[in-house]
Amino acid sequence: MKQSPVLIFVLVIAVCSLIAWGIRSPRKPPSSGQPKPVAVQLATVSARDVPLWLSGIGNVQANNTVTVRPQVSGQLESIQFTEGQMVKTGDILAQIDPRPYRAALAQALAQKAQDEARLANDRREYERIRVLVETNTESRQLLDQHTSTLAQSAALVLASQAAVDTAQLNLDFTTLRAPIDGCTGVRLVDAGNLVTASQNTGLVVITQTTPVSVLFTLPQQTFSNLRHSIIAAGEKPLAVEATDENGRTLARGHLLLVDNQIDPGTGTLRLKATFPNDDQTLWPGQFVTARILVQTLTNALTIPAESVVPGLDGPFVYVVKPDSNVEARTIALGPKVGDLTVVITGLSAGEKVVREGQNKLQPGASIASAKLPHPSAPAASDASAR
Repeated sequence: MKQSPVLIFVLVIAVCSLIAWGIRSPRKPPSSGQPKPVAVQLATVSARDVPLWLSGIGNVQANNTVTVRPQVSGQLESIQFTEGQMVKTGDILAQIDPRPYRAALAQALAQKAQDEARLANDRREYERIRVLVETNTESRQLLDQHTSTLAQSAALVLASQAAVDTAQLNLDFTTLRAPIDGCTGVRLVDAGNLVTASQNTGLVVITQTTPVSVLFTLPQQTFSNLRHSIIAAGEKPLAVEATDENGRTLARGHLLLVDNQIDPGTGTLRLKATFPNDDQTLWPGQFVTARILVQTLTNALTIPAESVVPGLDGPFVYVVKPDSNVEARTIALGPKVGDLTVVITGLSAGEKVVREGQNKLQPGASIASAKLPHPSAPAASDASAR
């Protein structure tokens, strides 16, 4: 029996409608009682002292750097230091041939002795003439002449003494000594060379490494905060730390000065800190991060930074209630220090907040038990104010 095309069309439409209805109709989930708790990681709100730091890039500078140069000419007989040696003020570094200067000193001493003998003779002659003048045996004019001669002889003795001092000084200059405490660098002249007092090349450069300074910069926006901290500290200098690129503390010192002007080209303020550097961890020319402690927040409430969720009404956190459900609570945030965030209002010490898994939560949701990680305090060497 031949089917009607109209009937076939109606059957096809009916079948398609049934299939579409089956796809779109919601499937009722099997009843399982209460919703399954959401697995999250928690953290505890803790109260602690939080240091706030201002950080800037700087470099280490030696307080004193001296190029040791010869002050007299001659052959360099010997070098009496090793490169990289720590020396003290007055240590012998090298010796220039002293023989010409010893001879010059002997000549100056001989001339001084000759002048002193002449002075002694003129003084005796003066006394003799003075006695004769007093008895009217000699004229006053002759006494005046001997007075002038005596003064000239005395001046010659003074000039001879100056020549002796100069010769002695030049002889002393043949021994090159360290003018400061510090570390010697690369030797610039070898023994056996002829050196002169006017040469540009020195013998060695000595750099003072204890103590050292760090010159660093901060943005001009930090000046107000820095100034208030300096005023609050009074005569006590602000603490400064020098750290490497990994945040490891290299040395601890204190603020020495704040520059008297802000660089208008870069908008930065220069600061200088000093470090004892007894263990030689800082080296002149080294780049470091200098961090200055401007404030310590006492008993500040802190939570892990990742606990904070941005919201339309401000940042909030999920707080765990006694029934293991969560509530969204808006909070006011303070500075971020390391991996922690300071909370000004909205939380109390000891409360539990969700640290990880907030994207799976909504207010009133039930959470699964999770091990609370032990809160870690921000280390002084790792904290920086932001």
